[in-house]
Amino acid sequence: MKAKEIVLGSTGIKTVQNAFGALPVQRENMEEACKILQRAYEGGMTFFDTARLYSDSEEKMGNALSDVRKNIFIATKTMAKNPDDLKKQIETSLNLLKTDYVDIYQFHCADQVYAPGDGTGMYECMEDLKRQGMIRHIGITAHKVGVAEEAVKSGLYETLQFPFSYLSSDREINLVKLCEENNVGFIAMKALAGGLIRNSRAAFAFTSQFKNVLPIWGIQRMSELEEFLSYMEEAPEMTAEIKALIDADKKELDLDFCRGCGYCMPCPKGIIINNCARMSLMVRRAPTAAWTNEHWQAEMKKIETCIECGACKSKCPYELDTPNLLKKNYEDYKQILAGKIKV
Repeated sequence: MKAKEIVLGSTGIKTVQNAFGALPVQRENMEEACKILQRAYEGGMTFFDTARLYSDSEEKMGNALSDVRKNIFIATKTMAKNPDDLKKQIETSLNLLKTDYVDIYQFHCADQVYAPGDGTGMYECMEDLKRQGMIRHIGITAHKVGVAEEAVKSGLYETLQFPFSYLSSDREINLVKLCEENNVGFIAMKALAGGLIRNSRAAFAFTSQFKNVLPIWGIQRMSELEEFLSYMEEAPEMTAEIKALIDADKKELDLDFCRGCGYCMPCPKGIIINNCARMSLMVRRAPTAAWTNEHWQAEMKKIETCIECGACKSKCPYELDTPNLLKKNYEDYKQILAGKIKV
C-alpha cells in the first residue's frame, strides 16, 4: 500500500502523509543538508517544516529547494512577541527561504492563543501579512494541550502543530479528533517522541490511522531519510505485531518522561537537561556505551550541583517536574554504572 495523501484542514493543502521536519538539518553542513532536502523532494515529500529559531535551517531549505518552490509547501514559525519583531522575522524567513510567500506561518511554541482585540496586535499582524500575500495560512504550534485545545476551538487557526506519537495520551488523541471536527489541519511533531521511539515502522503505522494527521519526521541523516522514503511505496500498516510493540513501549515509558525538546535550557549550572532528564531511557533504548562514557558520566554528575531554582520546571512545555526527573535519572544511572542494574 502506498502512503496516503491527505488534505490539511481548511488550508486545502494536499500532500502525502509523510513530511519533512527540518530542525535536525541545522546540525549538518550546508552541502550535506542540501543533498538531504533535495533527496526528500525527489523521493516524493512535498511538505517541509522549519522555523526562524532553527539557526540556518531556513537558509539550507532555500538553497536546496528554491528551484522547485512551486511544487512544494513550506511551513515556518516565529517566536516574536510583538508585531514589529514578527514583521522582521517573516522578512528574514522569506529572504532565507528564497521565496515571496510561505504556505503556513505559525506562532511557535505558543503559551497563549493570540486573537483579534487581545491587545497584543499579533493576530492582526498575521492577518495583515496574509492580505499582503506574504503568508497564505495562519497556524500555531503548542506543547501544552490546554493551549492547543483553546486554539482549535477559537476558529482562528487553520493548522495546529503539536507533539503526537503512539505514546500520546487519550486527551492528545482526542485533540486530533477535535481538529478534525473543526477542520483544522493537524501537523504532528515529535512523532518519534524525541528519539525514544526507535521503530519507524510502528510510528508510521500509528500516525497513518488518522486521516487528518501530517507527521513531520525530524531527519538529519540520509540513511534516516531513505527509511521514510521507502514507506512511500510500501507504507507500514497497523498489525497485531506492531500493536504489541506499541503497547510494550507505552507500558515502559508511560507519560512522565522528558521529550528532549530543550525549551528548559539553558541551566544556570550547565546541566544538559534535555538529555540528562531522560538518561534512564536513552541508556536502555540506544547503544549503552554511547551514554556511559566519561563525557556523559561527567555531565550526569553536574546534577549534584542543581540549586533547585525551578527555572527548568517553569519552562517545561509538558509541565513535568524536571528537577525530580533529573534526580531519578541520576540515581538510576549510578546504579547502572555500578552494575547493580543490567541494561
